[in-house]
Amino acid sequence: MTEGLEPPIILPPVSDELLSSWITRHAAFYGVPPLIMLRHCLPEASSLRTADFRLTDVQIRHLSKMFAMEPHALRRMTFVNVAQTSHRLIAASPVHSCPKCISANSDPKPIMRGQIQGWRITCPVCESPLHGNREPEVPSPFRRHWSSALRGQKLVDNEVERGQRTWARPIDIARLLLMRRLPKTISAHTRLEQFRVLGAILPELDDVVAEKQIILPSPASPVLPLHLRPALLAGVAIVERAGPAMLEMLHAHTLGENRTRFGRLAAATIGSDRLLKPTQLQLI
Repeated sequence: MTEGLEPPIILPPVSDELLSSWITRHAAFYGVPPLIMLRHCLPEASSLRTADFRLTDVQIRHLSKMFAMEPHALRRMTFVNVAQTSHRLIAASPVHSCPKCISANSDPKPIMRGQIQGWRITCPVCESPLHGNREPEVPSPFRRHWSSALRGQKLVDNEVERGQRTWARPIDIARLLLMRRLPKTISAHTRLEQFRVLGAILPELDDVVAEKQIILPSPASPVLPLHLRPALLAGVAIVERAGPAMLEMLHAHTLGENRTRFGRLAAATIGSDRLLKPTQLQLI
């Protein structure tokens, strides 16, 4: 290839493919390391992940010329339009996949944007349920909440991908639900780190994490195992539909410094210096 010219052969991207994946497949085709391929296009690039998250408009236009692609189409292969605060829900590597959309005839296999979107339970291309990559295939114990989970997925998707929100950022609601809470009963065998605010909405979560001895991720990294993800998404949908007053009820389930942190984030979420007074809640 000659500097400044498009590659002699351009591989077509697959639906929802990540830019770094597309560059990696070109690198494999030409027999060079992926970072070398990227730096052939953008000499200043530091990593493939940077290309997925921090491209400038000038860099996007340059890549679009080299790969004969419209800038807006190339931008959609990245997360450059996603707010920094939403990056906590995007995994560093694929955490799930869609069995219907996997290409078995390509090596390396394409990586889709949806494979690292840690809030998803269905494929963004075909809407099929996803399969986990890092865990044995475990049926979700929260299937009865599936419709609410799909609504929660849509709320998060609208925020992350399109900048849309209702009265609160769904990601902030998810963070609140993953904060620790004080259980109603405590015994010598109680592990307080297992109890999260989400369990006040879906009590069966406590039984699941206690039986399997699961320690849920922290609010700073809210990417749950795929079989537990419907619970968090359903919780997001329930709180969003119930409205700000539900945060008052959930605040009462916290204790100590965690109560202070919950109150601070909840107040910022609803745009008030104090939690709203309880009102009639509409649950789903």
